[in-house]
Amino acid sequence: MADKPSRALILYGDGLAPFIQPSHTHLHSLSSKASCGFLTLPNGPSSESEDERVVREFAVLLDAYESYLDKSGNTTRMPTISERFMGMKAAVITNNTSLKSFGAKLGISVLQFDDLITNQQSLEELPAEFVAAELLKLLGFKEGKALDMSEYDVVFVHVGDGEKVISERNKANIANDMEYVNALVGGILQIAQPGSEISIRLHLSLLMSFGDVLEDTDPNLSVLMPKDEKISNLSILFPRQSYTMKGESPRKDVRHHCPILIAQWQYAVTRKDMVEAFSFKDFKEHGGNLVIPADRFLHEVAFKVWKAPKYGA
Repeated sequence: MADKPSRALILYGDGLAPFIQPSHTHLHSLSSKASCGFLTLPNGPSSESEDERVVREFAVLLDAYESYLDKSGNTTRMPTISERFMGMKAAVITNNTSLKSFGAKLGISVLQFDDLITNQQSLEELPAEFVAAELLKLLGFKEGKALDMSEYDVVFVHVGDGEKVISERNKANIANDMEYVNALVGGILQIAQPGSEISIRLHLSLLMSFGDVLEDTDPNLSVLMPKDEKISNLSILFPRQSYTMKGESPRKDVRHHCPILIAQWQYAVTRKDMVEAFSFKDFKEHGGNLVIPADRFLHEVAFKVWKAPKYGA
């Protein structure tokens, strides 16, 4: 545990997990020094639009699924992120209109990528290292130092599945988004060198999801233990896994396949596992975080920034 509260930067590659390649070296570099695992999501309705999926899965990450479901015009005000987490100041950077609206509903400051620019240049003209530095400034990290005060405790950066992250006017595709995330991770790691003042206070999370998933068509993307790996005589003794439980009750709708891949790193705080590559296979075989429900993610991050008690062991 750090002797000062961390500040959290969360990079969320929405729908980009299937497009990770060996050439994305910065992602693999991060995973080799991080604690890696999976976040499970509930199944989505078959009639769900892509925009609805984006907001629903983000709502689950914020443990705000009830707020997402409240589309009846109910005027009851939902608790904000700040009210739920001891005054925590949070921002989300996204170009997705629906996500902006939902974030504002929860009291999250909503920014666009263009808001990071203070001159006449467009974002696609700027190196990822510059954008990384601007993101870190939002958390009070500047010129290699951790300032006493920061604008935010937690900053989400949402890079969507072909969402044109670089510019609303630019016809960027999924490959562009994937390359940009890789470069952004590289820029952050370059600034937050191990042992530096920033690395000691920065809690970095990289989340990569599979996007629109309806059916379990690939057994290689399941978090369940293969049946042939269980000892039949002892199978009755296998306990129900904790990610399938909520309190003392089983969760009713757990998607065991295509979870969110997550790598978390903070110098001298997070415990490194044996993962060497940012891949489902490596995470499943060597990850230290195993599987947790996605709706517990923000609680864990809030604990790191001293805005919530530890929720589990």
